[in-house]
Amino acid sequence: MHTALSIQTSKHSSPSMAGYRLNFNALAAALALFTAGAAFAEDMRPDLNGTFTNMSLTGLTRPEGVEPLVVNADLAQQIADGTPIAGLDPGKLDESESETEDGAPPAGSIDFGLRGYNSFWTDPGSQLAMVMGEFRTSYVIDPPNGQIPRLAEPLYNLNRKNFGYRYLTGIGDSSGPEALPLAERCLIGFGNTAGPGMMGTLYNSTYQFVQTDDHVMISVEMAHDARIVPTFASAAEARANRRPDVLEQWFGDSVGWYEGETLIVETVNIKPLQMEQSSVPISPTGVITERFTKYSPTEIVYQFSVDDSNLYSQPWTAELSFHATDGRMYEYACHEGNYAMPGILAGARRAEREAGAN
Repeated sequence: MHTALSIQTSKHSSPSMAGYRLNFNALAAALALFTAGAAFAEDMRPDLNGTFTNMSLTGLTRPEGVEPLVVNADLAQQIADGTPIAGLDPGKLDESESETEDGAPPAGSIDFGLRGYNSFWTDPGSQLAMVMGEFRTSYVIDPPNGQIPRLAEPLYNLNRKNFGYRYLTGIGDSSGPEALPLAERCLIGFGNTAGPGMMGTLYNSTYQFVQTDDHVMISVEMAHDARIVPTFASAAEARANRRPDVLEQWFGDSVGWYEGETLIVETVNIKPLQMEQSSVPISPTGVITERFTKYSPTEIVYQFSVDDSNLYSQPWTAELSFHATDGRMYEYACHEGNYAMPGILAGARRAEREAGAN
């Protein structure tokens, strides 16, 4: 807030006291306006504190055959009813349960991978994403077609890894722990839950926001990932306080600042290993910018924009909302209950010994 400060002076009539005197009443009034303006700017900061969820059946990109971004309630329910969950058509999670008396299902069978979850374990929500009172068919809002504008021939090789085949068949590299997905190793959550580019997934889509004068912490229920973002007075100051490039971190180097009622978080230098498996990848020179705006006491509108000419033909933007919830965050206990990785590696070593013995 800019306040024009005018200092009035009056010349004394006495020649021996020629000079000027400050109009202190005008100065005091101007300072009061300036102080009120600073307090007003401070009060404009959104209050992000609380526990929220971003669960929904909406995906990052628009489904095939669906054109509009915004749909009415009836069409939204129709799309939700036809949205696969964990790779299975709705309502079929509990059909044809596996018989385990004869051992594990054969590798490659539908029971082996897709039946890894039944409806007891899934909680992605039951409707499309609701953003500012509208049902959305995709998180991507720009380009208008709801698709990610990937380059046909990227200018940077991310060494992308797709573990879908391994999940479905059980067939994959078991040479060591590094051969397994990051989420299976309990390093970070799956599905980009902690971002940058934070999206709900199959379950555990709860977040706790803790906001202080100079930091914002976002605790993510999925694997208990935590993002701690320092905030500064301006974009210039934030960018001047980045960490050294050699410090490649999970979730990247994030700095934030406020513009009116919006918290802006800009992230660069995300750990390349994370980008190999992220649904929102960027190259080392790419930037992800997130915007958090308090739309109502119970809704934070969240946008993230991706700018990376090495991978995309244009910058693109996604939008979703975090909705306040009375639910609590639960312990994820990934390492504590992770029998998959030692079982896979132990089985692979046994198979190698048996092959050597023959």
